[in-house]
This record gives sequence, structure tokens and C-alpha cells, in this order.
Amino acid sequence: MNNAKQQLAQWIDAHFDEEVGVLQQLLRVPTDTPPGNNAPHAEMVAQLVSAYGWNAEQHAVPAQQVQDYGMQSITNLIVRRPYNEDGPTLALNAHGDVVPPGDNWTYPPYGGVVENGYIYGRAAAVSKCDFATYIFAARALEALGMPLKGKLELHFTYDEEFGGLLGPGWLLEQQLTKPDYVIAAGFSYNIVTAHNACLQLEITVHGKSGHGAMPETGHDALQAATRILNAIYDQLPELKKIKSKVPGIDSPTMLVGRIDGGTNTNVVPGKVVLKMDRRMIPEEDPVQVEAQVRALIEQAVQGLPGIHIEIKRLLLSHALRELPGTATLVSSLQQNALAVMGEQIPAQGTPLYADARLYGEHGIPAVLYGAGPRTVPESNAKKADERLLLEDLRKATKVVAFTLLDMLAPSL
Repeated sequence: MNNAKQQLAQWIDAHFDEEVGVLQQLLRVPTDTPPGNNAPHAEMVAQLVSAYGWNAEQHAVPAQQVQDYGMQSITNLIVRRPYNEDGPTLALNAHGDVVPPGDNWTYPPYGGVVENGYIYGRAAAVSKCDFATYIFAARALEALGMPLKGKLELHFTYDEEFGGLLGPGWLLEQQLTKPDYVIAAGFSYNIVTAHNACLQLEITVHGKSGHGAMPETGHDALQAATRILNAIYDQLPELKKIKSKVPGIDSPTMLVGRIDGGTNTNVVPGKVVLKMDRRMIPEEDPVQVEAQVRALIEQAVQGLPGIHIEIKRLLLSHALRELPGTATLVSSLQQNALAVMGEQIPAQGTPLYADARLYGEHGIPAVLYGAGPRTVPESNAKKADERLLLEDLRKATKVVAFTLLDMLAPSL
């Protein structure tokens, strides 16, 4: 490890209690999505970084656009740290919106409680922790006081849970940013270089209500919906036969995650709504897959008297794929993880999907790397008692800081 990286590690160790305190502040302002009132958290973050002499540009998405999208407020932040025109622009992106806490917590979900080396709270692992990772990695870099090349940007966005279109997607569409490389929130022991695409559809089955004693007077929407369910689940063995060549990614998946409908126990259901999720491996064509799924659904109820359906696309998230330049990020992160952790960490795909794909859609190499354990279940992410091992936060901050040095420092 060279002298500059030793200085980075020492600075992070010396300021680690402060970093944990910042993470506690980040966790204590709720950002449940839905309902998605996220502007207050962004305002808090902007004020927080102003103490470091940084200006966080607050880019509020128009209110009507946000409401039509199903959320209440979105203010995305860009912190720009220009060093020299000669060099790349590297962006670090983490999202502040989170799923609601749910039940069965033994720690307050917005308490930021530290106990036995862990910090507990909703978004402790996904991904408010990486607000702290990236802020303190950048502060450590600048604390070196050495000339740097290029530019560093911190992107703190608030729309990952709804798909990212009004988070990174909006910043890119508004041409507010166009970095050369992106590191987005992830976990410490794995670099994600690719992830699945995702199609989500809402299927409304319309029939006709009728009295339960005279069911022939109605057209049973639930009975029709059952045909759709059977058609979807009958496809699963075929999907299992499709295999991805990307390490870490297996086969496509499909499920119905929510069903709503009916009026009462003694009434023929006149309307049923299904919400389904189809994950696509990077090799699949999303347009073709959507056409196939729509045809499958329509054929399932074809010819049923009194039944018609509406199919509404809720989300079409494209896959993240490796691009020219991805290898540069991977090489640096792996070398630095080896120095910090004493082990080689893998670079591979994941069956999950994230808003990092939106950078990839604009031709920007992006990988996922940040603070967290080896597997998602260990963190209780999106479940009760979500937690982060603080030593993983410390290590990830060092790895990211070292990588910033590799990318932005003149030749050492």
C-alpha cells in the first residue's frame, strides 16, 4: 500500500466515529416509499454536507410529475467537486428512498441504534449507509491536500424503489450530469457488474358482479383470473431451462405478487387486479418478453363470455451490462479490496435490479459497490431489524477512497 493510501486509511479510522454519527442522522429521517415524501431528507443531507464546505445542488422534480408517478416529493442532489479539466468525471450514487419498515422490529426502525458492532435501522444496509461511505471516502481524498485530476460527483437520489426514472434517470434526461464512470450503492464483498431486467404489469380482469345465490347472473372475474394465474405459473419450468452466461445470474423468473378483487363473500367477483413481476436475464430482449407475456395473458382468457382485460405496464427496467470502461472500475476496486480485506472479491452479476442500469442505458460504465455483508439476507435488507456491521462500513469506505485516488490522482 503506497503512502497516500496509508494516509487515507488513517484519516478514515480517525474520523470513523463521526462517520457513524452521520449515518445515524441519515437513518433518523424517514423516507418510506410509498408514500414517498423524500424532499425533507434531501434538504437535511444538503445542510449536512454544507458543513464540509460543499454545495449540494437540489434538483426538485416537478410536483405534478411526482404525484402522477405515485410519490409525494423528490429532490435529487448533486455535489460537484471539480479538480482539474484534465481527467475523468467519476460519480458515486446512492439512493435515500426505502420500503416502509413493516412489523416485527426489535429496534426502532428510524433510531440508528448501535449495538454489538452493528447499526440498526431501515436503510442501514440499503442504501443510506453508502451516503456515509461516499461522503467520507470523498472527504478523505480531499484531506490529502494533493492535486487531483478530473471531477468527482456525489449523486444522492430518491427513486430507486419505484424504478429510478425520477432519480438518476431524471438527472440524466435533464442533462444535469454525464459522468464517465459510476460506482453505485452495493455491498463490500462483491462487485456487481450486471443485473437482470424487470417487467412489472398490472392486469385488471373485468367481469360482472352477481348474487352469490345466482352466480349465473354474473361473470366471475376471479375464475378468469385463475386461468391467468395458471398460465403464468405453468411457464415456470420453461423459464428454468433458460440460462444466463453471466456469473451470478441464473434463469428468468415470474410471479404474481399481489391480488385484489371482489366485493363480498356472497357476491360474484366483478373485478380482480393482479400485479406481476417478470425478471429477465441480460441476454433477453425486454420488448420481445413483454409481447410474449401479454400474449400469454390474453390467450388465457380468450373466449370467456363477459370477460375483458386491461394490461398496464408498471415498470420496464432494462438490464445492467458490462460496458467498455467497466473493467477499469473492477480492477481498481478488486485491488483495493485485496489490500483492505486481504481477499479477492468477485465481480459478477445479480438477479436483483437497481437504478444503476440507467447510467448504463446512457452508455456510462457503472458497477455496484458499497458497504454491506456478503449476502443480502445477512443484512435483513427490506425486512425487520435491517442492520450493517460497522466494520464493513469502515472497510468499504477505505476501498472506495483508494479507488477514488486511483481514478483521480495524477500518476503516483
